[in-house]
Amino acid sequence: MANSASGMHVSDECKLKFLELKAKRTYRFIVFKIDEKAQQVTIDKVGNPEETYDSFTECMPENECRYAVYDFDFTTPENCQKSKIFFIAWSPDTSRVRSKMLYASSKDRFKRELDGIQVELQATDPSEMSLDIIKGRVNL
Repeated sequence: MANSASGMHVSDECKLKFLELKAKRTYRFIVFKIDEKAQQVTIDKVGNPEETYDSFTECMPENECRYAVYDFDFTTPENCQKSKIFFIAWSPDTSRVRSKMLYASSKDRFKRELDGIQVELQATDPSEMSLDIIKGRVNL
């Protein structure tokens, strides 16, 4: 089903990989991109469970928009192991205006396809998605 605002489809592979991240913890992160010619959201990169947050941020292109989900593990002050799934809308200031508009208009529809996202983050430069910000969003 296409997004009425942008006409974007979400590939079945995107939904399947997200379910694997959420239910089986097969991946640490998934980076998605919009294929403008095909008018659909596709998978750009996936990260293995042992990958670090730094390896995730290094996957984000400097001048192109992306969507990403990151499964963040943490320990609460009560010493409980938990995790939260972050949705990150990466829209660097240096990316094309058309690309930023396309990603912005498709974001809500795409997020609805990924049931289980717990925290959303909008970032225009690496400092806006630093590990300290991630920790702050889970109240550590």
